[in-house]
Amino acid sequence: MTTYLAAEANPTRNTGAIRLYDAAAFDGMRRACQLTARCLDELAAIVEPGLPTEAIDRFVYDFAIANDAVPATLNYRGYTKSVCTSINHVVCHGIPNDKPLKEGDIVNIDVTLIVDGWHGDSSRMYPVGRIKRAAERLCDVTYRSLLLGIEQVRPGGNIGDIGEAIQTFAEAERCSVVRDFCGHGVGRLFHDAPNILHYGRRGEGPEMRPGMIFTIEPMINIGRPHVKILNDGWTAVTRDRSLSAQYEHTVGVTETGCEVFTLSPAGLHTPGLAADDPASPAD
Repeated sequence: MTTYLAAEANPTRNTGAIRLYDAAAFDGMRRACQLTARCLDELAAIVEPGLPTEAIDRFVYDFAIANDAVPATLNYRGYTKSVCTSINHVVCHGIPNDKPLKEGDIVNIDVTLIVDGWHGDSSRMYPVGRIKRAAERLCDVTYRSLLLGIEQVRPGGNIGDIGEAIQTFAEAERCSVVRDFCGHGVGRLFHDAPNILHYGRRGEGPEMRPGMIFTIEPMINIGRPHVKILNDGWTAVTRDRSLSAQYEHTVGVTETGCEVFTLSPAGLHTPGLAADDPASPAD
């Protein structure tokens, strides 16, 4: 049985209950998420062949400090970087290092900034120079999967509606949906209930209610969906070494629909790629 509670009733611990946030919390999330989106916008200008992902990490850290924010991943459960950089067949949680990006790579940059205690969580794909058509198509499918998932967010719907929309589209495009990772509740906590699966059936899972805030972040593979974790304990890669892509937004359920907190202020929703810009879901 799903339990819902006012978010301020227990702000510092994941109890498994789904938090319902008030208008003041939505304001806090807008500030955090828009700062994260600005950071992702500015990264578009520096991602190029020869750039080490360690430089991306330094950029995000410096951006956060300059804007009175804190990178949420830094020292989170032993993770030592301010960002995740996942290249080509890395599904998620890639650790920045001194290895330079190469022409033709695709890289997911996942940023979460904490502003006044609120977590703004988002990620985008970036092409490194000119990329192959298969890589561009995968990014396009993944981005459109995210938008289709967001279209399902409304009061009275179910979390399974999101997963079915994403899975149906991605598999029709001959891609696969990663099962091992999911979206999550977010707010004062980095990771909270509910889990947002990117596959499933309409009508299943918890009911969406006004005040819920969570991420949708489908990971789509051009090959099979299976992944493995490398010896560093963080980096997840496709078992068949096929390309993987991911886009992520933080959204809130309103009385009439959905608010996307992490839309790009500069319109760089798919920087350097050909996917259409999203229409902001209307309330």
